[in-house]
Amino acid sequence: MTSFLDPLISFVSSHAWLGYLILFLAALLEAVPVVGSVIPGSTIILALSALVPGGELKLQWVLLAAALGAVLGDGSAYWIGHRRQREILNTWPLANYPRVVAESENFFHRFGTWAVFFARFVPPVRAFVPVTAGALGMAPAKFYAVNIPAILAWAPAHVLPGVLAVSALHEYAGLSHHAHVGKHIWILTVVGVAIVGGAAVWLIRRRKAGGGAGAKPRAQ
Repeated sequence: MTSFLDPLISFVSSHAWLGYLILFLAALLEAVPVVGSVIPGSTIILALSALVPGGELKLQWVLLAAALGAVLGDGSAYWIGHRRQREILNTWPLANYPRVVAESENFFHRFGTWAVFFARFVPPVRAFVPVTAGALGMAPAKFYAVNIPAILAWAPAHVLPGVLAVSALHEYAGLSHHAHVGKHIWILTVVGVAIVGGAAVWLIRRRKAGGGAGAKPRAQ
């Protein structure tokens, strides 16, 4: 894995614009309904944040790329829902995910306007709440009044942990930035946690679905 990460880090260091583009696309695609439930945008952003302390990427541009991608992604999903109203929730591809759509609606009804804020931090609902907010008639001014602050909190929350963790490893463990050891540790940790977490969620959902399918109505 280290033999793969070193060339990747060196490549991003030589082509920083590509790193920012990847961050932008990761944040944008994560907000697209259906697509966002399978694109590991948060994992990509958390992992690439490890390249800030060593100077391969600049903090301000990383934050800007992630924030702009999220704004464009959430905004596009919202306006699609706003223009087509509830019809969009019952058409392809959303019609193929009735359970997640229902969860998004329940999330929205439970928290109201604040659902747009909280959803930024709750995958996979994050990919469905903006379009649901538009479909249920949330006013544009109200949507952006909550969505923009949510993104301004979400971007640092996904970037700064990697920056601080790698900086601490180099500062207190005496690791050299040029050796990339701190970056390896952080990236591998993020990817490992994402894989384990994703597998756990999949197993839990599969068991719930199996339990619901296997349940039989009780005789009266």
